[in-house]
Parts: sequence; structure tokens; C-alpha cells
Amino acid sequence: MTQKAVCYVVQEGHLLVFTHLEHPMHITGVQVPAGTVGPDESASEAAVRELFEETGLHGTVVRELGTADYDVRPMRDEIARRHFVELAVPPQDVSHRWIAGEPDPSQGGSREAWECWWLPVEQAHVLAAGLGSQLWRLARV
Repeated sequence: MTQKAVCYVVQEGHLLVFTHLEHPMHITGVQVPAGTVGPDESASEAAVRELFEETGLHGTVVRELGTADYDVRPMRDEIARRHFVELAVPPQDVSHRWIAGEPDPSQGGSREAWECWWLPVEQAHVLAAGLGSQLWRLARV
């Protein structure tokens, strides 16, 4: 079981997402920042790190929302235990888009680049690979 941190960042009713630039949307889909929890870090620490690495934004943890397991097969023989974390960032212009990326993807290969943007939360059903499975928890106090 691989431990993963998934970042939910919401501003003005918009969720921070990204789409890959070098791969078709029908392959990668719309995603939120996420990544592997390191051996010496908590899920919340990993979420803060991943948010910065994948978007350039500095975030702080609002709360941990819960966990959900995701079977990554057939892409990889892996079960991911996803820890969903709500984070806050300094105020952003939700109409702004920017290019970010990862110089050394965890699965190997060349640099990955993507476009970060803000998706209205009510349209977040389009998130790929179960990444939206815990969005309902954002509405809970």
C-alpha cells in the first residue's frame, strides 16, 4: 500500500486543479496536486510539500479530511491509500492560470509540465481517477 497526500485548495468557490500540457486530456484528465508521503513525513506535511512542488504555492493545512483507497491498476500494480487534506493559500485571482511542473516525476521519465487553474467546485465531478471522492467533506464543518 502506497501512502499518498491529495490537496484540496478552494478559493472563492473554485478548486485548484491542473491539466497536463504534454499529454492529451483524455489520458491524464483534470487533477489536483497530490503525491507520495515520504517515509519521515505525515500526510499533512506531504500535502504542503506537494502543493508547493506542483504549483509553486505555499499552503497551510486547514484540516485532514479523511482517507480513501484507490486501486491504480491496470496502470500500475499499486493500491494507493489517499490522505485528503484541505489547505489554504494566500488570496489568489481565480481567473489566473500558470504553468508549473515536476522536474523529476516519481515514476521516472522526463520533466512534466502542466497548467494550473481554478475550477468551479460545482464542476469538480470531472476530476480524474477518484481524486474528487472526498470533495463532499469540504462542505462539512
